[in-house]
Amino acid sequence: MAKKEHEKHTISPRSARLQRRVQAAVSACYMMLLTAQPAAAADTMWTRFSTIIADVYGQLVGISTIVGVTAAAVALLVRMISRNERAVAEATSWLKRIVVTWIVLNTLGFAVAYLQPLIQGGQYTP
Repeated sequence: MAKKEHEKHTISPRSARLQRRVQAAVSACYMMLLTAQPAAAADTMWTRFSTIIADVYGQLVGISTIVGVTAAAVALLVRMISRNERAVAEATSWLKRIVVTWIVLNTLGFAVAYLQPLIQGGQYTP
């Protein structure tokens, strides 16, 4: 009885060849799709890189704004609640650092977003 169950689950040589051919055809179609995708996109490497950097920078500015506001709120709370002058001075210096860093990050974004189109292609005219 055990031998007959084993025979039911074995694949005949004809079925094995058919299965290999189907797998080869599916793999070939998949590889064609993978190689055809970049040809369908009209972007160059540099435009794609620029898009990726812009997305990363947008995420960075969003995260830095949230973190900056949270850290500034903590620094302000320490500054308002603490009776220790050293802690107040440290909180004030941290608040200054947070504001300066946030301004620098957003100024870089301004330079990239508004000044880049002016000098793109080497045709800057003041």
